[in-house]
Amino acid sequence: MEYTQLLSRTVQGIKPSGIRKFFDLLENMQDVVALTVGQPDFATPWHIREAGIQSLEQGKTYYTSNAGTFELRRSIAAYLDRRFSLRYDPAHEIVVTVGGSEAIDLTMRALIEPGDEVIVPTPSFVCYGPLVELCHGVPVYIQTQAKDNFKLTAEDLRAAITPKTKLLVLPFPNNPTGAIMTREDLEAIAEVLRGTNILVLSDEIYAELTYGRRHVSVAAIDGMWERTILTSGFSKAYAMTGWRLGYVAAPEPLAQQMLKIHQFAVMCAPTTSQLAAIEAMENGDEDIAYMADAYNQRRRCIVKGLRDMGLPCFEPEGAFYVFPDISGFGLSCEEFCERLLYENKVAIVPGTAFGAGGEGFARISYAYSVKHIHEALNRMEDFLKKLR
Repeated sequence: MEYTQLLSRTVQGIKPSGIRKFFDLLENMQDVVALTVGQPDFATPWHIREAGIQSLEQGKTYYTSNAGTFELRRSIAAYLDRRFSLRYDPAHEIVVTVGGSEAIDLTMRALIEPGDEVIVPTPSFVCYGPLVELCHGVPVYIQTQAKDNFKLTAEDLRAAITPKTKLLVLPFPNNPTGAIMTREDLEAIAEVLRGTNILVLSDEIYAELTYGRRHVSVAAIDGMWERTILTSGFSKAYAMTGWRLGYVAAPEPLAQQMLKIHQFAVMCAPTTSQLAAIEAMENGDEDIAYMADAYNQRRRCIVKGLRDMGLPCFEPEGAFYVFPDISGFGLSCEEFCERLLYENKVAIVPGTAFGAGGEGFARISYAYSVKHIHEALNRMEDFLKKLR
């Protein structure tokens, strides 16, 4: 069989994830201290696990409504109102998805037609551009800058807009930089978008992981609710990565079209995960606070450690990543990370895994214990002494 003639040319043209490419190097290595994974090192809180276990013991293993159980959608609506002052109708404006990733995919597929342009700030998570391309749209990348604290500026956004622009992706708090957008930043973005037909995909999966200030959703900015599709999930705030549960919240005309795609693609999200998530939404605020405080301690530890060894480092205000500048050693970020891995057995991710704007940087996750972080920092310091 000549598979290249049978496979979609669009799919064949998409590059594999740069993150996965680097992880493959770790497969057969021993004694590696990895700071690579964007996954909480906490177990899902017991009361949430117990709700899932009880659902299985009670035989609640049936399909749910395509949009998710109404009880969960009602809990999500109450949570968004309580935590971020956002109001959504659980009957028509919330769809429960298989992870936040499906919520992003549904948004792209419901909106994008061939030739539509989607603005994507970079560095950012790896999925946005490829999902746009799968819909035969055109990703338009804006490189955010360290001098701007890796925020999307109104000036850069205005310059990127064309008559073909349909969607802006706002991935804040940001993976990999840890950047956030304040209310003032978002108001400037909103001013640029007023009077246009451009929608916003606001990926708020890290909304509960901000340090020093509360997260503000772009949907809470005057005039932005009706043009915002909010995607989020349970993976980061509640340490529920493997439960694969997320949601999209959007005005009814948008949410109901996404629901149609979801109906045909996956039917419904896992029932056990949905029932556990109700417990998380209704009784998990203390868990959020506990884990966020732990991440904040790790954040301070790793930023100080990197700066002490002479690596310029933007102080992240959200998520659980730090994005140090490694450009001063005459190596590409891939060369730097590969040498660090092979020579000193520390695994971090090259910045280019998150777009061309990541050259000269590396992503380091601090979703690990302080002991683990200290060991990695000690090995990194030895490596930098050799480079110098």
